[in-house]
Amino acid sequence: MVYDELRRIARRHLRHRPSQTLETTALAHEAYLRLAGAQGLPWQDRVHFFAVASQIMRRILVDAARARAAAKRQDGALRITFSEDLPIAGAREAAVVALDDALTALARFDMRKARVVELRYFGGLSVAEAAEVLKVSEETVMRDWRLAKPWLARELGRGERHGA
Repeated sequence: MVYDELRRIARRHLRHRPSQTLETTALAHEAYLRLAGAQGLPWQDRVHFFAVASQIMRRILVDAARARAAAKRQDGALRITFSEDLPIAGAREAAVVALDDALTALARFDMRKARVVELRYFGGLSVAEAAEVLKVSEETVMRDWRLAKPWLARELGRGERHGA
């Protein structure tokens, strides 16, 4: 019942990562296996299930990117850009890791804003769906979205200036 939706979420995660070695089906399957192995998680509803699935897919991709980056260990600074619309066109492993690091930093500062970015950008959830998962108003989701984007852009720019 959930296979098509898991593949749609996986496609969204992989859309901006053409160099990614994981395929849509493999990412969906890996996420499903991890979800199936997660015992005792109280699923609130369908939207919550897919939000968690998206979070797991992000973690799978970040872990894979970190592993590949560690294996390659390039010298010199990598240029990482972040647009206001959040696409990371042609993202490499370093860009995926940098965005994850920036989201982690945002979560330390404001967890809800980080969750909004994760749900909307990675999970492909609408404003209404994200509001439902977070149990806040749609206006709150939009406000968090508008504030998180420039914060993340600044963080990624800071990392770029420091050779990250």
